[in-house]
Amino acid sequence: MKNYKYTFLLLVSVFATISCSDDFVDVESPNENSENYFNSESDYQNALTGAYDLLQSTYLNVMLGEIASDNTLAGGESATDTPGIQQIDDMIHTSNNVQLRSIWGWMFAGVNRANYILEFQNKAEFTGKENVLAQAKFLRAYYYFELVKWFGDVPLVVDQRFVFGDQFLVDRTPKEEIYAQIELDLLYAADNLPYVQSQTGRITKGAAQALLGKTYLYQDKFGAAALVLEDLINSGPYSLVADYTTIFENDNENNMESVFEVQYSDLEGAGFECLQCSEGNVAVGFNGVRNYDGPLFDSGFSFNVPTQEVVDEFESDDPRLETAILDINAWATATGATFGTGNEHTGYFNRKYIARQGDSNIGDQNLTNPNNYRAIRFAEVLLMAAEALNRGSIAEDRAQNYLNIVRQRAFGDMDHNITLSGTALTQAIYHERRVELVGEGHRFFDLVRTGRAASEIDGFITGKHEVFPIPQIEIELTGNRWTQNSGY
Repeated sequence: MKNYKYTFLLLVSVFATISCSDDFVDVESPNENSENYFNSESDYQNALTGAYDLLQSTYLNVMLGEIASDNTLAGGESATDTPGIQQIDDMIHTSNNVQLRSIWGWMFAGVNRANYILEFQNKAEFTGKENVLAQAKFLRAYYYFELVKWFGDVPLVVDQRFVFGDQFLVDRTPKEEIYAQIELDLLYAADNLPYVQSQTGRITKGAAQALLGKTYLYQDKFGAAALVLEDLINSGPYSLVADYTTIFENDNENNMESVFEVQYSDLEGAGFECLQCSEGNVAVGFNGVRNYDGPLFDSGFSFNVPTQEVVDEFESDDPRLETAILDINAWATATGATFGTGNEHTGYFNRKYIARQGDSNIGDQNLTNPNNYRAIRFAEVLLMAAEALNRGSIAEDRAQNYLNIVRQRAFGDMDHNITLSGTALTQAIYHERRVELVGEGHRFFDLVRTGRAASEIDGFITGKHEVFPIPQIEIELTGNRWTQNSGY
């Protein structure tokens, strides 16, 4: 059971807001009386809850992180179902892509909400304030990390709200400077947060260390990444769940492997007119089997369908395959279930994140699923440490050890341990990341940051597709002061 929900508790006037249809375009001016807020701990805590709220929007980042890669195809009902998703799958997306505009708007809304807290960080004093500010700084870092991943150079605003009019004053900031700010925020968060919070779902020291290590890894700062990730491995309270098959079930959320988990619930429903209004994990319904009738699962919209290639990436005796990917034909034969087929039907579905029967009871069951997103698992921490140690030529024995801890959990023995070194070990780590984390939204960015995207993704153009286009409307709102990303 989740103890900490992200329901937006504040009046909408407290924040610079976005609408679902207009994303970051309709930024309201700050309320004239907003400076009278932040007079008590409860004010800060409520504002912090609002900053958490945009984490739920990252369902789209996760789904498209798979679809843009070689792991999955767009799917859907037809080739014209949600054109923006289809375009990203085919690498023909433009600056008018609706989904990319949503990611831009939602992530900047998250930045703005975190910045609102930090703008008034010195206004009131209370016990535990450093903990609140550390959570706000982590959230700002997390949203900016997503923005840099997707768009490269973006406007950087620190400790103040980005309000309408600022687009004429604030330029796009080189991503190196944004990464530097992310590092500062995460270092502060790691220094001021405990490993275990009083409320499940709140950000912890471990989450800050893990994201910091990932930030270093994305910049090829292998020594710094190894240092912080190994400290987390050796000092943190995390370990691998013994049974991989249970990790993604709703009754095993926030477990000992969960370093950072986005909380969802079915307490508030939504419709297609405002997907971001849902308290549920919208991607779960999008990933589901079309017109399904049978045991265990619920129907969905058949997007994000795994490819035969990713199925074949699993070793023949790797038991993780059945947990990660549902073979609907084999399942139907075994259970008598029936189903429909949609666009680009491969016969496979993302079993980690498809709806289970009884999960949702409010609104559209496909839009209010309570399945949490396991944003950073301890297994990924181990694999990131292995990669940093190997690619940084720091300690191949420790790299092998962390890799093999993941493999031992997967296979249940030591017979599958890896003893490779050098570039062969690097490839083994890449393989392990793909099969261990398939369906969790990391694949496209793994390929980009390691320089493998052009050789693995059909239609990928080097020098263009490493990042996505800045939404055209955002450029127009600056009076065309901002330049577009190369190739768009």
